[in-house]
Amino acid sequence: MTDPHETIRWGHDALELEIALDEQGAARLVRLGAPGEKSTAARPCAPLPLVEVTTAGLGRSWSGRHLVNTVLGSRLRHRSHHAGRDGNRHVLTVELHEPETGLTAVVVHRSPDGLPVLRSEVLLRNDGPRTLHLESVSSLVAGCLTEGGAEALDAADLLWAENEWFAECRWQRRPLRASSPERSGRFHTTAGRSTQVLAGQGVWSSCGHLPMGGLTDRRSGRTWLWQIEHNGGGWRWECGVRDDTAYAALYGPEAADHGWRHPLEPGAEFRTVPVALALAAEGGPDAAFAALTRYRRATRRPHPDHEQLPIIFNDYMNCLMGDPTTAKLLPLVDAAAEAGAEYFVIDAGWYDDGGNWWSSVGAWEPSASRFPGPEGIHEVLNRIRERGMVPGLWLEPEAVGVDSPVAASLPEEAFFRRDGLRVEEGGGRYHLDLRHPAARAHLDRVVDRLVGEWGVGYLKLDHNTDPGPGTSAHPGEVPAAGLLGHNRAHLDWLDGLLDRHPELVIENCASGGMRMDHALLSRLQLHSTSDQQDLLRYVPIAASAPTAVTPEQGAVWAYPLPEDTPDEVALTMANALLGRIHLSGRLTELPPRSRELVHEAVAVHKAIRADLPQAVPAWPLGLPGWEDPWIALALHTPATTYVTAWRRGGEEAVRDLALPHLRGAEVRTEVLYPSNSKASTVWRPEAAALTVTLPAAPSAVLLRLTTSLNEWS
Repeated sequence: MTDPHETIRWGHDALELEIALDEQGAARLVRLGAPGEKSTAARPCAPLPLVEVTTAGLGRSWSGRHLVNTVLGSRLRHRSHHAGRDGNRHVLTVELHEPETGLTAVVVHRSPDGLPVLRSEVLLRNDGPRTLHLESVSSLVAGCLTEGGAEALDAADLLWAENEWFAECRWQRRPLRASSPERSGRFHTTAGRSTQVLAGQGVWSSCGHLPMGGLTDRRSGRTWLWQIEHNGGGWRWECGVRDDTAYAALYGPEAADHGWRHPLEPGAEFRTVPVALALAAEGGPDAAFAALTRYRRATRRPHPDHEQLPIIFNDYMNCLMGDPTTAKLLPLVDAAAEAGAEYFVIDAGWYDDGGNWWSSVGAWEPSASRFPGPEGIHEVLNRIRERGMVPGLWLEPEAVGVDSPVAASLPEEAFFRRDGLRVEEGGGRYHLDLRHPAARAHLDRVVDRLVGEWGVGYLKLDHNTDPGPGTSAHPGEVPAAGLLGHNRAHLDWLDGLLDRHPELVIENCASGGMRMDHALLSRLQLHSTSDQQDLLRYVPIAASAPTAVTPEQGAVWAYPLPEDTPDEVALTMANALLGRIHLSGRLTELPPRSRELVHEAVAVHKAIRADLPQAVPAWPLGLPGWEDPWIALALHTPATTYVTAWRRGGEEAVRDLALPHLRGAEVRTEVLYPSNSKASTVWRPEAAALTVTLPAAPSAVLLRLTTSLNEWS
């Protein structure tokens, strides 16, 4: 039994939490912060329970746009808790129970040693006699994000990222009070009916918005960032005010936004999608993104690619654009090898034999008309290997065209269906349901043939259609529940694929950056950040990508064209230098100076890439705005800071870049790329500012700043 007013304290040297239990055993997260911080909260409990749950019969005690203030959540009572370790992760398990329904909720908190990041998920188990029809379950409820009442709320800014095709990672910021204004009146002033809500839809986890958000104090720099680690659009977060403190509640699919319902039968269990919450006690969003970057590295599947960072040439963007042939590819293979590429990827179209390739995909057999020689596509694959590169291919595994033989050979249950009919989307595409063994076996055969028999070492896995709310393949199943089942089966399929082929490199792509989530990025080696074809429009995307993906996983197109000026060639190459180079463009047609700039950029990246897997990001001019004429990205290790500065336009040729982590240090600044840049710099140690001059627009420069460790302040 629990003593009245007991407090559960748990954590490590980077993060501590407190869960308060009242005299009835109700549990609430009342503090989450850095060790040794003094709480200024006068209340014994935060206003919200540790878990929020709604069912068909038990909803909320306070109606509105929010999914908190639930009846079941308020009735859950502490039964037990246990603290332990799982490798380098600290683990806290708290079991709660609601005796009337028999619902048991097991909250599992994990935190990697030394990182101020909390990962949370909830397991629900029906220990009662009747089926419970779940409509929402929180993965994390943090009702203690601000302290200090109205003053702290007035200083709090919400952060979120809009994410559109060709326009990814556009972070926004506005006062929390804009969505949760202070209210006056005699009654009910502690809880409004509105709150800030973002929710994803469909199979694309980041279509519309990244599955992330944050809250920052503009006075102190104290910042929270959260991410929902789910590979589909069935997610939601809300952030608002309860009892003069800000709260955040994070969810997978639920009824209000996705039509999700899940019958939890007696004895059955349901597990929520995992989420993570990162804290920077000071330092603002940059410090919180640094913590989240380290967490992402600590929680992903190990792979040699994360350390080696090979240069990848892909024939698609501003190059062959889905029209590969032997005659077109062979000169490109030679040019890519001369430029220093280590992988060569044949993108879309290699399977197209002259029909409607969009509606015929699915068998993934090479086109005889595109590769007419006796060796077929193997002539190109062999040339790639002869030139010292690893061959790669593009696949869209979940898609099957309506005209593909696979559409007739697989059973109906292997496809997304609603109301007994196959879901067709995008003008002639079906979508595989990877819960079905026939769908999974088909894809396993394809991959094992390409990798095991053909010797392909790289797969670009794309997905360009969204089949809507999901699939109701089983009787009584709502589409959103079917989609969640498919999403989890998709992750399981990827795990199995990499278990069988551990050296295979897999790129995560979905119509550009429409699947930018940690569920996939914790498994796959790199991520295509955008389909943006304009080198200047790509700048804010490339600079913002480390907010969502670690630098060593963020692939950025560098696609020089023969008509580009030398400054434009240098800029498109600079876009990728602090991430992964996705080299493309018409290399064979470049004039000599442009070709030299490409070769130089690849050589520079190879010289610095060993630092990138340990570096964390910062934004010396703030998070990039879509129209900003000047943009800057910094990656820093303990001894070295790399800065890419872009000037896209405008009259201003000089900007001061803030680098507070170098305050007071003596710094040596070098221009790494392009070597003939006319950029100049002045370092002011007391102001922690680097003054950069870029005389030309558009132009870009990569700088390296070095200092000894003992000079850091």
